[in-house]
Amino acid sequence: MAVLSLKPVYFPPANGSWLQRRGSRSGRYGNGIIRCGIAEPSGEPAPMGQKTKYNDGFFEKVFMTLFARKMEKFAAANSKTTKKGWLEHDYESFVDVSKRVMQGRSRLQQQEVVREVLLSMLPPGAPAQFRKLFPPTKWAAEFNAALTVPFFHWLVGPSQVVEVEVDGVKQNSGVHIKKCRYLENSGCVGMCVNMCKIPTQDFFTNEFGLPLTMIPNFEDMSCEMVYGQVPAPFEEDPVSKQPCFADICSLANPSSTICHKLQA
Repeated sequence: MAVLSLKPVYFPPANGSWLQRRGSRSGRYGNGIIRCGIAEPSGEPAPMGQKTKYNDGFFEKVFMTLFARKMEKFAAANSKTTKKGWLEHDYESFVDVSKRVMQGRSRLQQQEVVREVLLSMLPPGAPAQFRKLFPPTKWAAEFNAALTVPFFHWLVGPSQVVEVEVDGVKQNSGVHIKKCRYLENSGCVGMCVNMCKIPTQDFFTNEFGLPLTMIPNFEDMSCEMVYGQVPAPFEEDPVSKQPCFADICSLANPSSTICHKLQA
């Protein structure tokens, strides 16, 4: 199920729309891109090799705190880490919790932790309700792609809905993440794959019943999300052979041709 095209899709905001108001407070809205929180003068992510600066607001810190606190229950103890109060988490501390979740766990165990965290964020019966509201149709795939842009910018940075081709059908169910904030802050291939890509794909595909494929680009840290496309088995996915970012990852094993966190 190849993605054959990636074309930006423009959604003109209605006057006074939530997206327009949100963009006016924390970033620029145009060409269908939400740039909330970007502190770079250009309003765009920093070039490869540089870390993008963000100005996180109240809502961004709420999400960081919620996810960090849920994940903290599974994280390895750290004598240097002090318990943070409400809204004291920033993105760096959120990433640190993710790294500590990885410690002492296999690839599959890491993915299971993320699944449990995601389920814990939902009310009982939510996956079943999602399946009723969003059966695996073109409309459902496009709707969820549109929601991803404003609601997950805190996690992955600015993104844009794009046109993709799934099973020979063109649809606006792709999301192009310009430079994934999670990947650039962790610098870790294993975290990208085990703590984000695979569990997110599995969650949407198996819990929600809406197929999702995520295609990270380790050359520029961008990523494509394709709603409606069934993900390939891990062993057939190119990410399974990806080496570490030896120069920037604190967990890297430079002597291994494949990231050791993908082998465990």
